[in-house]
Amino acid sequence: MSQSRAIVYSTKGCIECDMVKKMLDEKSVSYEVRDVMSSSQYQEEVEAFGFMGVPVTVVNGKAVKGYQPDGILQMLGKSK
Repeated sequence: MSQSRAIVYSTKGCIECDMVKKMLDEKSVSYEVRDVMSSSQYQEEVEAFGFMGVPVTVVNGKAVKGYQPDGILQMLGKSK
């Protein structure tokens, strides 16, 4: 069974973004970082989920805004 791959939309210097990435690292979750300042496409992808800021974590088409460990882990099918 393959593990869900997460996408973390972030920007440099974003403390909450770093917290999300650190939590995913601690849970051994592979993820892709998409810097919304480097690509207008990434910014549009975030807006398509209905959000204007970062971090936004996406797993299997579902998105959570901000640092919400419980919501992110629930999307990944992991417990705390």
